[in-house]
Amino acid sequence: MPNLTQFKDRSPRWAKDVANVTTRAAAFATVHQRQMPDFLITGTKRGGTTSLFNYLLMHPGVLGLFPQSRGKKSTDWFFADSSHSEVWYRSHFHTQRHKDRIAAELGHPPVSGEASPYYVWDPRVAEKVRAVAPEVKSILLLRDPVERAWSHYQERTQNGVEPLSFEDALAAESRRLDGEVERMATDLTYHSTSHDWYTYRARGIYLPQIQNWLRSFDREQVLILRSEDMYGDVQAVFDRVTDFLGIGDFTLPDTKPFNTSHRKSTVPEPIRTDLAQFFAPYNASLEKFLGYPLHWS
Repeated sequence: MPNLTQFKDRSPRWAKDVANVTTRAAAFATVHQRQMPDFLITGTKRGGTTSLFNYLLMHPGVLGLFPQSRGKKSTDWFFADSSHSEVWYRSHFHTQRHKDRIAAELGHPPVSGEASPYYVWDPRVAEKVRAVAPEVKSILLLRDPVERAWSHYQERTQNGVEPLSFEDALAAESRRLDGEVERMATDLTYHSTSHDWYTYRARGIYLPQIQNWLRSFDREQVLILRSEDMYGDVQAVFDRVTDFLGIGDFTLPDTKPFNTSHRKSTVPEPIRTDLAQFFAPYNASLEKFLGYPLHWS
């Protein structure tokens, strides 16, 4: 249970901190009325997860995290904040009474959820999700892995946590990841920053990530989309998502992308060609699994 006594100073953030703790305390008090999420956007990183989540929040039948906040898309409970209880996690979603009021207005039940591109990448998450939300629907955006890797690298450099050049970072990837997955497997509370931050190449090998998720969930519970399709026609992809979630048609008032500051420059040569050659067999296997071409060069 949150404790107000931890905020004894009167710093500029004090009022906000107290408000946040008070809100969470209220959520804890009504946690028995709160349900687990109906959907998760599980990735991929730099694939449009933030944009899709914000588009969904424009729909009157979609609820984000409690309290509703456009700036927050994830609790991170299934990895970084996994030390918290299931009650803590449940407190981030809306009460059934609130959902019933919205259902009466809309004529269909609303859905609630969160988004984290790490959920499909951490091999432990799918099983954790299955344990608490076995009926959840998952949405996965897949982006050309060459472009994804470059965008991921640009984000890390902009955040000040990547001192290496792109070429050197790719060369260092295996060394940086040495032993990390094994430690994650033995310590379920361990969050590896190397596994999260520096997996430029490995994170673009999508098929094992999908297969890992499908070991815990039925194929009908997972919607797989190309990021490029969303970038090309937001409304069309949004319609596929709302149909998958069963929440009715809705015309988006705004289709501008979110969090796109890392998509503006071109992948340098010869790294682009090298990465394209590296990913080619993995992309071919993914296309065979999905049953349709991905059109990634």
